[in-house]
Amino acid sequence: MRSAKFLAPALSICALALSLTLVGCGKNESSQNNAAGGGNQQAPKPEVGVITAQAQGIAQSIVLSGRTTAYQVAEIRPQTSGIVLRRLFTEGSYVREGQALYELDSRSNNATVENAKASLMQQKANLLALETKLRRYQQLLASNAIAKQDFDDLTGQVNVAKAQVAASQAQVSNSEIDLGYSTIRAPISGQSSQSNVTVGALVTAGQTNAMTTIRQLDPIYVDINQSSSDLLRLRQSLSQGTIDRSNNTKVRLKLEDGTYYQNEGNLAFSDASVNEQTGTVTLRAVFPNPKHLLLPGMYSQAEIVQGVVPNAFLIPQMAVSRLPSGQAAALVVNQKGVIESRIVETNGTQGQNWIITKGLTNGDRVIVDGVAKVKEGMEVNTKPYQSHTPAPAAANKPNDAAKTSSTASEPSTQQQKSTV
Repeated sequence: MRSAKFLAPALSICALALSLTLVGCGKNESSQNNAAGGGNQQAPKPEVGVITAQAQGIAQSIVLSGRTTAYQVAEIRPQTSGIVLRRLFTEGSYVREGQALYELDSRSNNATVENAKASLMQQKANLLALETKLRRYQQLLASNAIAKQDFDDLTGQVNVAKAQVAASQAQVSNSEIDLGYSTIRAPISGQSSQSNVTVGALVTAGQTNAMTTIRQLDPIYVDINQSSSDLLRLRQSLSQGTIDRSNNTKVRLKLEDGTYYQNEGNLAFSDASVNEQTGTVTLRAVFPNPKHLLLPGMYSQAEIVQGVVPNAFLIPQMAVSRLPSGQAAALVVNQKGVIESRIVETNGTQGQNWIITKGLTNGDRVIVDGVAKVKEGMEVNTKPYQSHTPAPAAANKPNDAAKTSSTASEPSTQQQKSTV
């Protein structure tokens, strides 16, 4: 009986130890099974943003710097001499063709006109007397009352008198023209500059200094310089047929403040020679300027459509990379969801996109977002690419919102530090 009492506690202790051992083994087996099951799971496929390539005709433009030039410029100089009596226009105002600008002292020109008229009257009177005498000589010559030589001499005097009358008439016309020059008029319509002479100033015909200048501002020219290498490249593309230049006369103008001018211009001409000092060719465009927003001498940038690239693709620049060989390449997802690398050829840019002429076909899914985390041969999931628009500047938000933004950013910074 005593031995049974002593053996009962020992047996209970052994049973407890055995149960604990079995529980530990069960846990080890379950953990090993979980580890084994996790090893059989595959990592998820990376997701990339793609765009579908579509061939289209793309206008190829070039941006060149230039300056505005007045359409017409007239420097006003006197064509007769005299004292300036009055200025008949407001400096800087718009003047019309034929409008009176200055009035000169015309008394001397008036006297010249009167003198020329008097000389003309004298020549006419002399001619009248000779013609009357010639008619009498004709009657006397019929009856042989005078010699034939006398009649011939008188005929010559009449002809000389007629020539003198014509010369006097020309002198009258010339003096009247000089009298008309006493009022100086605008030869063109345009914007006037400041006056370089004042009332009482003496001006002379043919002087070098202009009295004022008139500039026609509507329309207005924009002179543009294009490098000869770009022009040569363009002509080679045209000869090879890679660019269609059927409609390339439109020009857009970007002003000094970064905005675009509201009216489009037309390319007027291209110079036929290259400037030896700068290596550029001058192009000239004509723009309407009804509000006189453009003034001569303003700096601008002209965007010229040089031609249309047929069957080309617009691909964001971030989707194209350069290989060590210098070739351009893009990553494309095929029908099986596997990435392929394509060698492409570019032909300039349009905005933030490359113009791709070779290496792509219609329907190709080009990777734009996630290029850095994938490589050729990988299987990926795709989603349509959406361009990210920049968030509005914090300066445009209220102060409270700016404080909230800065406060919210602090925990993330601390979290990054703790993670590191």
